[in-house]
Amino acid sequence: MTPQNQSNPLAPLESLLNDPHILEIMAAGYDNVQVERDGKLEDIPSPFKSEAHLLDVIEALLAPLGIKADESNPLVDARLFDGSRVNVVMPPICLNGPVLTIRKFLYRKLTLQDLLRFHSLNEAMVDFLRACVRGRLNMVIAGGTNSGKTTVLNLVGGMIPDDERILVVQNATEFRLPQKWVITLESRPPNLEGKGEVTVQDLVINALRMRPDRLIVGEVRGAEALEVIQAINNGHEGTMMNIHASSPRDVLSRLETMVTYANLSIPLLSIRKMIASAIDVITYQERLPDGSRKVTKISEVLGMQGDVIELKDIFEFRQTGVKDGKISGHFTATGHIPQFLSRLQSASGAEVPLSLFTPR
Repeated sequence: MTPQNQSNPLAPLESLLNDPHILEIMAAGYDNVQVERDGKLEDIPSPFKSEAHLLDVIEALLAPLGIKADESNPLVDARLFDGSRVNVVMPPICLNGPVLTIRKFLYRKLTLQDLLRFHSLNEAMVDFLRACVRGRLNMVIAGGTNSGKTTVLNLVGGMIPDDERILVVQNATEFRLPQKWVITLESRPPNLEGKGEVTVQDLVINALRMRPDRLIVGEVRGAEALEVIQAINNGHEGTMMNIHASSPRDVLSRLETMVTYANLSIPLLSIRKMIASAIDVITYQERLPDGSRKVTKISEVLGMQGDVIELKDIFEFRQTGVKDGKISGHFTATGHIPQFLSRLQSASGAEVPLSLFTPR
């Protein structure tokens, strides 16, 4: 480490790490640095004086974790003690020089009122989601990268009654639920010798042995999909999960693919029937071109229609225009009355008036 950086090697990043408006810091080489500020990418003057300076900062970030990034370990993905994620790619794997990406863990205690104030959804949608939670429907919270799906899952999960035992399985620390009985399990990559890996699938299997009233899976992206789907169909109602997808329909396609890879012997039609019987509601978020995040669709999974899973939108965001770079529009019910309405109305405290589904 160079003498100039021995006193505080992380000093170049301090102002960026402490800025609450910045979510990600990205350095592609020492002289090309961007941040995501308030939802938009922005070029900034580099805080690094040289490639050696950048390497000093990378070393200082990883040293407390017992990790070193070098030619023998050129790809590093790690979690800092505050929950932030650090990704490093070293030469010669990357031709730009050392590449550093930091995604800050910004724990903001957002409420549903905050999302209403941000116009991320409307009150009818909040009332509906609350009824779905109380009615123990199985929900997928989906969206693209940085669309707000984790925030929504946090808030929907926060609606679970306080006396229920909640098992949270995640790949990275993203959830802070307020209830008393929350047990969080986090996956672990293998060490440099290739040993000690604990996968999300391992954790889902174990979580089901821990008497959960609710199962929440941070992001389903692999073989664990089959375990979750089977758990729901075996009676674990009220399950929630995040999935990276480009639409509600894409959620079903991705689940189908993940289950297929988990067990190639299951016929495709059987997989679709399993998914259709397991999932009740898909909530879909988008990060729009103006940087705003909105729940653009809430859809019901109706079941099978022939060999296809049928979907119907219950709520949606309808864009009406763009003014001064800002997207305008409104949330509305589509007029579709969900088939599971009777389940919601029979659940304790989950009265749902038909007027909720009237288009506005």
